[in-house]
Amino acid sequence: MDPTQQHPQPDTGGEQLASPGSPESVTPAMGQEPDHGEGTYSGSGELRDSVAVVTGGDSGIGRAVAVAYAREGADVVIGYLEGEDEDAKQTAELVEEAGRRAVLVPTDLVSEEACAGLVDRAVTEFGRIDVLVNNAAYQMSQPGGIGDITTDQFDRVMKTNLYAMFWLCQKALPHMSSGSSIINTSSVQASSPSPELLDYATTKAGIVNFTRGLATMVAEKGIRVNAVAPGPIWTPLIPATMTEEKVESFGKQTSLGRAGQPTEVAPAYVFLASDKASYITGEVIAVTGGQPVTM
Repeated sequence: MDPTQQHPQPDTGGEQLASPGSPESVTPAMGQEPDHGEGTYSGSGELRDSVAVVTGGDSGIGRAVAVAYAREGADVVIGYLEGEDEDAKQTAELVEEAGRRAVLVPTDLVSEEACAGLVDRAVTEFGRIDVLVNNAAYQMSQPGGIGDITTDQFDRVMKTNLYAMFWLCQKALPHMSSGSSIINTSSVQASSPSPELLDYATTKAGIVNFTRGLATMVAEKGIRVNAVAPGPIWTPLIPATMTEEKVESFGKQTSLGRAGQPTEVAPAYVFLASDKASYITGEVIAVTGGQPVTM
C-alpha cells in the first residue's frame, strides 16, 4: 500500500480543544478522530500473558499501544490524567474486548507519590511488571518563544515528561525481572526542536540520554531499555496545545506529506517489548514520516 495514501491527512480546519485534563479535550471532541488500530490491528501472541503499564494510555499513542499490547496477549495497567475518564474507559473496553484485563488508574504523574501509587497498583493487581511504557507527556505551544514560557509551564513539562519517567523507572525496576522491557516515548522534537515547543523539545532530548544511560545500567539484569521517537502524530494533544495555524498544517512538512496516526506508531512499541528485539537496547526508533532524527 502506498504510505502517502494509507491514511489521509487529517481535515482539521485548525480546530482547537480545551487544555489536557478537561472532559472537553477527549478524543470524541475531535472533528476527525485518530486511528488507534481499533479495526485493523491483529495480534500474534508476541506478548502473551505479559503485564504492561502504559502511561498516557487513554488516548493517542498510548491508546494505540494499549490496544496492540492487549491483542498481543498482555494485560494492561492504564495510567491517565484525571478528567479524561471518557477516553480511558473506551481504551479499557478495547483491551477487554481482546480478552485481557484492563486496570484504570486516574492520576497526575507530576509527583513522586503519584508515580509510586501507579506502580503499587500494578504490583497489587498482577504481582509484577513486564513492560513499562513511559508515554505520558505535556506540551503547550508558545509562539512568542522563551519569553512566554512561564515557570509554572516549564515546571509542569519537566515533571510530566522527565521526573515521572525517572520516578516510574526507579520504582518499577524492583518488580521487573530478566526479559522485562522499558520503552520511553521521545519525539522528533529531540533532534529537530520547534521554537514554540522549546521546553517540550528539551525534555524529549533528555529522554534519549536517560534511555541510553539506564539501558547500560540494567543490561546485566537482562532488562532492556529503548525509546520511540514519533512525530508528527495526530492525537488530541495537538488541537489542545497548538495554535490554529499549526494544527491546520500539522504533518504536511513530512516526506510522506501527512501526519501519522497512532496505529502507525504502536508496532514499534510491540517490537521493542517482544523477544524479537532481544538484542536491542539503548536504541531509539524513529516513526516520523521521513523527517530525519539524528541522535
